[in-house]
Amino acid sequence: MGLKTYKPTSPGRRGMTGPSFEEITRTEPEKSLLLPLKSKAGRNFRGKVTVRHQGGGHKRMLRVIDFKRDKVGVPGKVVSIEYDPNRSARIALIQYADGEKRYIIAPLGLKPGDAVLSGPEAEIRPGNALPIKAIPTGTMVHNIELYPGRGGQLVRGAGTAAQLMAKEGRYGLVRLPSGELRRILAECQATIGQLGNVDHANISLGKAGRSRYLGIRPTVRGSAMSPRDHPHGGGEGRSPIGLPGPKSPWGKPTLGYRTRRNKRTGKFIVKRRK
Repeated sequence: MGLKTYKPTSPGRRGMTGPSFEEITRTEPEKSLLLPLKSKAGRNFRGKVTVRHQGGGHKRMLRVIDFKRDKVGVPGKVVSIEYDPNRSARIALIQYADGEKRYIIAPLGLKPGDAVLSGPEAEIRPGNALPIKAIPTGTMVHNIELYPGRGGQLVRGAGTAAQLMAKEGRYGLVRLPSGELRRILAECQATIGQLGNVDHANISLGKAGRSRYLGIRPTVRGSAMSPRDHPHGGGEGRSPIGLPGPKSPWGKPTLGYRTRRNKRTGKFIVKRRK
């Protein structure tokens, strides 16, 4: 996948880049795998904003993705590579030997006509899903399960890949894209290869309006607010943050303050992320 640039016909176009979509082979999604998706605009069941800076954006349909890869032993064939507005990675439509169709997130190098398989006897090839105990050490993987049978939860963004570093008894030692080294049960499944759409991280939106198309609303600096709206607000002219360190709008420490409290799974982290 490459990036395309635009002629500077306006200030917003100058410096703007976007995906070239050269890997996309089909423009219309599979209707049987579509569901309606309602925009929540960051609000909870009471209508209160619980996640700021969300709202608006283009209307989307949900593509049902197979993160579980539980068609064990049933060979499948890649029909097409498609765009998914709900994620940064591309998706691949798979037609299985029994006639069922499913979407998976598409790894780098997967093309229409390629064969994919799930299960311990599958080849070590991009798009195939195997338990960690059946994957050779050093292999790049994505869509990694944290609990057997739950479906892939880790490493699902465009261009990302984790590496299986070692196997220790019941666990595999996996280095995640953040640099974290983590133990994961050897029965958990992972998919071989690096995810496609590698240039996604290099896209320059070019103008504020393009963030709004994505459903991202403006973020106002705390120092630009009044003291009743934010701990950083107020003061004559431009003022430093003051206080003992930066704060969130609700007065909690932020910007580097550690908030992780999950002691139950902390024992699986061998080395923290950089």
